[in-house]
Amino acid sequence: MESHIVKILNAEYVTHDVKRFIVEKPDGYTFEPGQATEATIKGLEEKVGKGPFTFTSLSEHPELEFTIKIYKEGKLTKELGKLGIGDELVIHDVWGTISYQGPGVFIAGGAGVTPFIAILRRLYKDGEINDNKLIFSNKTEKDIILKDELEDMLGSNFINVITREKTTKNYHKRIDEALIKEIANNFNQHFYICGPKKFVTDIQDILKNLGADENKLIIEK
Repeated sequence: MESHIVKILNAEYVTHDVKRFIVEKPDGYTFEPGQATEATIKGLEEKVGKGPFTFTSLSEHPELEFTIKIYKEGKLTKELGKLGIGDELVIHDVWGTISYQGPGVFIAGGAGVTPFIAILRRLYKDGEINDNKLIFSNKTEKDIILKDELEDMLGSNFINVITREKTTKNYHKRIDEALIKEIANNFNQHFYICGPKKFVTDIQDILKNLGADENKLIIEK
């Protein structure tokens, strides 16, 4: 497996527990929106292991960007939360099976939104965001990653679902069949799903029950 040592150029929290890292980009390193790599911390490989992280930048950008949820109980992300400018990561080959196949509905649970960020940025930059929608489930409003940017890109097609907090302008429930039916309308379109394993399985089952084409359900495999 090819590896590259890259220096952190900037690191900042974008929510209370999600941190954005801007890192050096190796020469000739390319990827498609939605793809990821396995990364670790230089010098701590044996201690913390490595984990999968999605690129949230676009391939033509001069640096790489990762938007990572920091889990206090996670060996790797806990240490990532302590890093800053000048620290070094080790990244590996590019992989990933979530890619844009055509207009549809993106359904994300928590940090599962990260593969969709670069896809939506690409569509927005190219003027092709059109009627794509994002249904984004989080526990509270403070958990919403890149809320302002997603609102700017998607407008009313950015739908927030908050499960553990009542607010004035969001859905306050788990994503269920009734909610998807209300928002999606058309079940011949593509559905992009990412989040915790049970979340993905539950959403797939709901969509199949609603008559969605299994070949148009795009998940990480």
